[in-house]
Amino acid sequence: MEKYLFLTTTDLKGIARHTSKLWNYITRQQFWDIVITASFKILMILIFSYLAVVIGKKVIARAFIIRIHNNERRQITIVKLLQSVLSYLVYFSAIMGILSVISIDVVGLLAGAGIASVAIAFGAQSLVKDVITGFFIILEEQFSVGDYVRINVAEGTVMEIGLRTTKIKGITGEQFIIPNGTINDVTNFSINNSKAMIDMQVALEADIEKVQKVIQTYLDTLPQQYEELVSTPLFIGVTNTTSTEATIRISLETLPLQQYAISRIVRKDVIDILTKNGIPLAVPKMMFYEKGQGGE
Repeated sequence: MEKYLFLTTTDLKGIARHTSKLWNYITRQQFWDIVITASFKILMILIFSYLAVVIGKKVIARAFIIRIHNNERRQITIVKLLQSVLSYLVYFSAIMGILSVISIDVVGLLAGAGIASVAIAFGAQSLVKDVITGFFIILEEQFSVGDYVRINVAEGTVMEIGLRTTKIKGITGEQFIIPNGTINDVTNFSINNSKAMIDMQVALEADIEKVQKVIQTYLDTLPQQYEELVSTPLFIGVTNTTSTEATIRISLETLPLQQYAISRIVRKDVIDILTKNGIPLAVPKMMFYEKGQGGE
């Protein structure tokens, strides 16, 4: 019991001694000078980092508006990527600076990180591949934000190209998130002008020369009405016939992805024009055979 009391008394004296030393340390003017100086430096690092990111993003956006103003999708893609890289670099530098201010050995920390990175290098191969592929996608202009593409099995509008993944919004609203390293096949529908072939059927007895005249007259007026058209649509002629109908074809060229809307307008107008000019459209016909009596 006496031994226990002796140990307890010793522990209390030790705690009191350490507490006294801590109190004396934090009440010294030198300690508060260090705290105030460190706090001021950390505050300045945070302020300058924030300003560097904000100003840097504006400079990047402004620079690319001036240099590649003729390609809006590529501009948006590169600007977002460079702004992300800028943010990563500035904030990483800010963290290193703050650690140095509070007397943490940054060199040793980075050396330890280097050893750890070697240990996980084999597991990070796919990540490195994703990042490298992302840079090549942008460098080679394979596709940009806003393009309508088909990548592997995903099809839709590119919403974002990041350092590691590409995000695509599908035609029914779903979102595809594709690691850049897995992108093998890319079909971009937004680079070149789009073409469409419109096939319509008229009755076999229709006057084809009249059909061509009234349709081509109508087609000649379209470029003034629709800026989506690259050139005047062309009446190709009859491409197929059956015993009851003839298939006529119209060819048109539009800006990328505008062929669907223009084709719908042309089909509707052509039906109205043919009807007004008394040109018969093809309609399903049924033929009935009556079996003769007497086994005939």
